[in-house]
Amino acid sequence: MDKNTKSLGQPILNQIFKLIPSSEIEKAAKKRKSNHYYKTLPVRVHLVSLLYGVFSYCQGLRELCEGLLACEGKLTHLGLNKVPARSTLSDANRGRSYLVFEDIYFALLNRYVGFISDSRLKGLSIRNLKIIDSTTISLFSEILQGVGRNTKDGSRKKGGLKVHSLMDAFSGVVEFCKITAAKVNDRKFLYKLKLPPNSYIVMDKAYNVYAQFDKWTKSQIWFVTRMKTNAKYHVIKVLQDYSKKANRKGVLKEQIISIGYKQLGEEIRLRLRRIEYRDEQGRLYVFLTNDFVQKASKIALIYKYRWMIELLFKQIKQNFPVRYFWGENTNAIKTQIYCVLIAQLLMVVIRKKSATKKSFANMITVVRLHLMSYVNLLEFIKDTHLAWRKTYQTPQLFSG
Repeated sequence: MDKNTKSLGQPILNQIFKLIPSSEIEKAAKKRKSNHYYKTLPVRVHLVSLLYGVFSYCQGLRELCEGLLACEGKLTHLGLNKVPARSTLSDANRGRSYLVFEDIYFALLNRYVGFISDSRLKGLSIRNLKIIDSTTISLFSEILQGVGRNTKDGSRKKGGLKVHSLMDAFSGVVEFCKITAAKVNDRKFLYKLKLPPNSYIVMDKAYNVYAQFDKWTKSQIWFVTRMKTNAKYHVIKVLQDYSKKANRKGVLKEQIISIGYKQLGEEIRLRLRRIEYRDEQGRLYVFLTNDFVQKASKIALIYKYRWMIELLFKQIKQNFPVRYFWGENTNAIKTQIYCVLIAQLLMVVIRKKSATKKSFANMITVVRLHLMSYVNLLEFIKDTHLAWRKTYQTPQLFSG
């Protein structure tokens, strides 16, 4: 390459970072007073450093800092004139509140959610569909309270954290999350949610909290979940019953039921809809919902969209560093998690802007290998070979 790379624009990492407005970083830093005690490493440089580590899949701070040497002189307008010392970055990860990175993530989400959202989901006419689930990240440490019994050989028990998430089905990104110790019960996450009327929630049976279901019903918040096998209920009315038909697929039974829960020593009965459903593979599902309008088959379809959050967790775990942490205290881990969420959101935005047909995994791999390459990002994502040849065109050789 005999071209002067400085004439080719900016490296890919810089182009990615342009999606984060400086005003949002400054606003979050001012709100959390995050630059008061870390003047040698402002929030902006801290974020650039950590996002470099996320995109390049660094497994430790030493690897991250040594890799950042490739950025010196190329990201000066982002404030990265000199690579921060490993001790400086470690101190900031440990001491600077993760809340500043949380604020940046949600500011970006508010900015881009309208752009990345699909107008509709196939087969559904409902709007505002949310999916709830959690994923556990194992840590062999006493961070965030170890899970399980102590081992007989004296080794440390497995610790871990749990990321409780509310996903917007139309945008494909995390809309709200809480990071807790792995032993915290999933149901506690429901009490943290603030949902507007006419929201539609899909969740697994781990979130069966009848008192919360009752509050949602009164607030016109609709849900679909699976019923626990040991649930006690009373059948009010049978709407349809095909359960005796051999080899039937689809809706087997539809009932209106009542389920009781206790509040202040008094039993309260909640009226719900119970649907038995068998899929094409012969697996039996029993759904609970407070929606009495949608057809039973539509309720099954709504629940089917719950797999989207499983794909999101898989996408994050496979493509970003959430098995290797750059700090051993709670704050450092939460900081890294929010930087991973920022990176995932930015890649969703870039994927939409570039209109690429590449898979998410393929796209992030290409970006990882070319973080410091001077090539147009959107063109590079859409057609990697064409964009590269266009930028670094080899002169033709003529024989005498």
